[in-house]
Amino acid sequence: MEYEDIYVTGIGRHLPGAIETADAEARGLCARKDVWRTGVEAVCVAEQAPPDMAADAARRAMADAGADPTDIDLILHASVHYQGHDLWAAASYVQRKAVGNACPAVEVNQQSNGGMAAIELAAAFLASRPAGRRALVSTGDRFALPGFDRWRTDPGTICGDGGTALVLSRGNALDGRNGRDALRLRSAVSVSDPDLERLGRGARPFADAPLEAARPIDAEAPREQAVSELGFAEVLRRLQEGQARAVEGALSEAGAEQADVDWFVLPHLGLPKMNAQFFEPLGIERERTTWDWGRRIGHLGAGDQIAGLGELVASGRLAPGGRCLLAGVGAGFTYSAAVVERTRDAAR
Repeated sequence: MEYEDIYVTGIGRHLPGAIETADAEARGLCARKDVWRTGVEAVCVAEQAPPDMAADAARRAMADAGADPTDIDLILHASVHYQGHDLWAAASYVQRKAVGNACPAVEVNQQSNGGMAAIELAAAFLASRPAGRRALVSTGDRFALPGFDRWRTDPGTICGDGGTALVLSRGNALDGRNGRDALRLRSAVSVSDPDLERLGRGARPFADAPLEAARPIDAEAPREQAVSELGFAEVLRRLQEGQARAVEGALSEAGAEQADVDWFVLPHLGLPKMNAQFFEPLGIERERTTWDWGRRIGHLGAGDQIAGLGELVASGRLAPGGRCLLAGVGAGFTYSAAVVERTRDAAR
């Protein structure tokens, strides 16, 4: 969808200290065969619970936006892994700890594409609201044993812990970061290929409780089962095609060409996956992405894109007038892309 007056007015990140992959190997946490081809040098490792990291990021995003709790009309919280309690709503915890109002607070569970899906949903929600209203998107994950082995559960991806958040505003959107240029959300597009949901399920029967199939989670076995049924070439074709449709849709809605994009904010996956799904099929030069920063963070579950956008802004690499494209993919499968432009011509 194309947006006329939706802005990213605040970004917050909670990224704990990182462990070097070489140190992890020396400590016996992983084997060299599990990490060397990924190109990942370090990953963030937390002791805090995911919703606490998300709430901290949300407080930072609201401060960055100069947002008051009464301004927030919607809270969406996205995650991949266990949030710390059973039969419990982490979105409401983030709301209580970071905002303290009574607006709807809802969880978005589309795996690694959850953050991107939440941005699109929040933007569509704001498009129907009066100017001056805001929405908060948060993400939080901690990939810890016994449920998840960050080094081995999903071969080719090494997961890092952290929380991210952003505030979206409709109109009146001069951003709150000490008068810096506004970040206009030009478009957001998602597409689905539900036939590929079997990549996360394989041939396993439905279980009665979490972690019955494997402890820690094994993402490779069901994927191999599904690939053997569908064929590797077909799976790769559909993964690439779905991502391309989302990217092309977002560029078209924004009235832009790929050559107009200064930076690409992509998932923090291992290098072989990045080459197969992003760099080579989409013709994206690695030097125009945040991946070399993300290789020292790890895959943040649903939060890679918000974290990467925050890095572009904090580092000054996204210059006034510059455009970036955020892209994500999550089991299901869903693919999303969004175009953000840094502009001085903000709505007032």
